Amino acid sequence: MSKRVLITGAAGFLGSHLCDFFVEKGYRVVGMDNLITGDLDNISHLFGNKSFEFHHHDVSKFVHVPGEIDYILHFASPASPIDYLKIPIQTLKVGSLGTHNLLGFAMEKKARILVASTSEVYGDPLVHPQTEDYWGNVNPVGPRGVYDEAKRFQEALTMAYHTYHGLETRIVRIFNTYGPRMRLNDGRVLPAFIGQALRGEDLTVFGDGSQTRSFCYVSDLIEGIYRLLLSDCSDPVNIGNPDEISILDFASEIVKLTGTSQKVVHKPLPKDDPTQRQPDITKAREILDWEPKINRADGLKITYDYFRSLPKEKLYRKEHKDFEEYIRKPRS
Repeated sequence: MSKRVLITGAAGFLGSHLCDFFVEKGYRVVGMDNLITGDLDNISHLFGNKSFEFHHHDVSKFVHVPGEIDYILHFASPASPIDYLKIPIQTLKVGSLGTHNLLGFAMEKKARILVASTSEVYGDPLVHPQTEDYWGNVNPVGPRGVYDEAKRFQEALTMAYHTYHGLETRIVRIFNTYGPRMRLNDGRVLPAFIGQALRGEDLTVFGDGSQTRSFCYVSDLIEGIYRLLLSDCSDPVNIGNPDEISILDFASEIVKLTGTSQKVVHKPLPKDDPTQRQPDITKAREILDWEPKINRADGLKITYDYFRSLPKEKLYRKEHKDFEEYIRKPRS
């Protein structure tokens, strides 16, 4: 019988792509999501598939799924500043209580568990590019702290289960990822720029735009995660695309892609916003024989076509008002 995998955060951007990937690989997939930030539209096409089942559940509460589970991929978590501000306590709880529940569940099922960490564990980095042995520069009480520290605690707890209990664990540090099924109004730079272009609005760049990001197309990321899951590496591994670009140059790429005539406007840089973000993927290359294949131009074209196909009610849905307050707070 085929192996069975539990994927938390299954209705989210990354979780839904993982569900598709594992179903296509012949696994039996159990998706779990509390739908606070997830969207059932992302996985509705799987509901008639005998290899897929869905559990509407909050992993911060006791987790139980009948039957055998071979692998667990813990991707449940809010993942944008808008969400941190709306649900900061829940963000901390899913990284702490949720991770604790799933590690215990993995022990019960004798399953291997991979947890989704993030480049945000590096904070506003003083080392560039970021290697896995860099400990980070994180403000624990800043506006991003609820997410950053939840993920840092998640890594520590996961490693404790590995060293103390001998549990098979994997930790992936995910860098900026993009592709279809991103939430257009989630506040992150790529959907924000494309959404503004599609609505005929000026593109908003925070600060002078010299801060950098490195964008990885979602299919590349999913392949890297799968290779890490099946590897023998229990230490954290960066998965991302090292092709670094400034936000201002990225805005120019979006203007060229969308054919819009809007100008770029500048607003104050949010507090604790990272000035540089670029993964060192030496470990992924050496251990997983992985590196990204989709170049940014091709990935952006696919993503733009996806956003352009969305119904107008999603295109014009406004960002959470608290985010407007957040982005106006200048860096100290």
